[in-house]
Amino acid sequence: MMVTEALTLQPPMGFAQLFRDNAPFAWRCLRRMGLSSADADEVCQEVFIIVHRRLGDYDGRASLRAWIHGICIRKAIDHRRLARHRREEYGSEAAEAPSGDDPSESVDRSRALQWLDDVLGGLDDDKRAAFVLYEIEGFSIQEVASALSCPLQTAYSRLAAARAQIDAALRRRQAGRRTYEL
Repeated sequence: MMVTEALTLQPPMGFAQLFRDNAPFAWRCLRRMGLSSADADEVCQEVFIIVHRRLGDYDGRASLRAWIHGICIRKAIDHRRLARHRREEYGSEAAEAPSGDDPSESVDRSRALQWLDDVLGGLDDDKRAAFVLYEIEGFSIQEVASALSCPLQTAYSRLAAARAQIDAALRRRQAGRRTYEL
C-alpha cells in the first residue's frame, strides 16, 4: 500500500464526534423513510461509511445534517428497492422506545407513531423525504432542496403534495373515529 493510500484510509479528525452527534438523527430519518429498526441499524452504518469516505467532498453548500440526510435518503431508497427486501414482510414494531409515561398515553403515542409511519409509507420517496426533513426534522426548505438535490420550487411542490396526502389521511382517520363514537 502506498503512503498516500494509507493516509486516505485513516479517519478524519473528529469523525467519532460527528458520528455520535448525527447517528441518532440518521437512524430516525431511515426509520421515517420506511426501514425497520434492524434495517435502519444496518443502513445507518452504511451511511456513515459513505460519510467517512466522502467527508473530504463535503463542500459546505448545505448544512452537514442536510448532506448526511441526502445520503440517508439515497441509501434508504436503494435498500427498499432491492428485490430481497421486497419479499420480506415486517410485523408492526414500536417506532420509539417506551418511556416512563402513563401506559395509556404510551399506547396512544405508539398508535399515533404507527399511523404516521403507515401514512409516510404511502408517500412516494421524494414527497416522504421532503416531509420528513421539513416537518419532522425541522430543516429549512433551502436545506430540503439541497439534501434532495432538487430546485427550491421542486422541494416546495413535494412538500405541498405530501402535506395534502397526509391531511387527507388525517381527515379519513378522524371521520372513521366519529362513526365509532356515534
